[in-house]
Amino acid sequence: MKKLDLMPDKTPDYRGMGSLSAVAVIIGMVVGVGIFRLPSIVAGHAANEVDFILFWIVGGIIAFSGSLCYVSLSMRMPDSGGELTFLRRSIGPSTAYLFAWGRVSVIQTGSLALVALIFGDYASSFANLGPYSNSIYAALLVILLTLINMSGTRQSSKIQNLLAALVIGALVALCLSALFHNPGEGHNGALLTPDQFTGLSVSMPGLAMIFVLLTFGGWNEAAYLAGELRNARKTFGRVLTGSVILITLLYVGINLAYIHAIGLDGLRASAAPGQELSEALFGRLGSAVIVSIIIIAAISTANATIITGSRSLFALGRDYPEFRLVGKWNERRDTPIRALVAQGIVVLLLLAAGTLSSDSLSAVVDFTAPVFWFFMLVVIAGLFKLQYQNSDAGFKQDIPLYPVPPILFLAACTYMFYSSMAYTGTTAIWGVIVLLVGLFVKKGLEHLAQKRI
Repeated sequence: MKKLDLMPDKTPDYRGMGSLSAVAVIIGMVVGVGIFRLPSIVAGHAANEVDFILFWIVGGIIAFSGSLCYVSLSMRMPDSGGELTFLRRSIGPSTAYLFAWGRVSVIQTGSLALVALIFGDYASSFANLGPYSNSIYAALLVILLTLINMSGTRQSSKIQNLLAALVIGALVALCLSALFHNPGEGHNGALLTPDQFTGLSVSMPGLAMIFVLLTFGGWNEAAYLAGELRNARKTFGRVLTGSVILITLLYVGINLAYIHAIGLDGLRASAAPGQELSEALFGRLGSAVIVSIIIIAAISTANATIITGSRSLFALGRDYPEFRLVGKWNERRDTPIRALVAQGIVVLLLLAAGTLSSDSLSAVVDFTAPVFWFFMLVVIAGLFKLQYQNSDAGFKQDIPLYPVPPILFLAACTYMFYSSMAYTGTTAIWGVIVLLVGLFVKKGLEHLAQKRI
């Protein structure tokens, strides 16, 4: 049987990112505003405190299983194309193109626009700029961070390191403050005790895990850093798995803080659990504290999204001649400047068009989630195909307890794909339409190229 070539066609020498910066980007992608809002929804599907905490632990285990798969793939194909490269090598260029198109046209740019608007909402609470205040702040953030990234990977990495350190420090501070906080009367704020592990009755774990895994989402973005990480084949595994473990510990800690400070019932009833936690711990200063933390987390997520999103756009231009305009790497500044500019323009157009309404977050999730989980499923299926066609490639040796982690993560992806389809219903059709538009765009560009010849 013919073996697949696991190495990229070209491996440019632009490995200027250190391990610490890569960890900072992963944390920025994962730890965003979700942890300050979604735990209340998860609590609504938990029978008791133990169920609630177990949901987050299971989420960490699933994310860790997926990270082991991505480590194995990235160590053999360390490239800025990330999942684009994985799919192109394992399944084929057409599938890889569809994934890249969906990611560039909606998933990544839409996510960046939404995070920027969330930043704008909270920034406006400090200084309102008028009826379009949130959009103005959002546009300014996108422009500023894009310019910083255009100045070079070193500069953007330094900013991301600082932001990630602030986010981690803030979460640890909240956890420690809750540990020494006396919740007083009104709810059972006691931390978990051994007797709570008896007679458990899980209410709706399936629905809870949708929101848990949504909160964990983003760790897979590490794949787009493998092409720039120094000594990637030795360090990438520690970077990704270590980041997932750290994030899991932070999430378990902050959710223990929620239980201790405001109680499970209070968490279920809260529309803004992060604010309630901060107010319980810091009194009247709590609102300002949590708003500041959320603003920092939003900036961190936006910057990390710009970093990884521009890499995927660069890889699309590098691997597909129709998009060659954005497939150039600026060696002097060690960054994909053209891809950064193109990405910034798309996001600004989204903001200017006013297509993102107050319900846009759920709308974007609705029609992108099925597409996202489908391609995640295909990536892991591709790993099994690579292992089958390259029996001596060493995937079994790379992944501890193989094939348990990939099977576990494949099952999780299948469930999330099914759940997102069932949850979104006909809205998921829009994701399919976006992919079909991508096919027409590619055919049109190919036709224009042939006419020029």
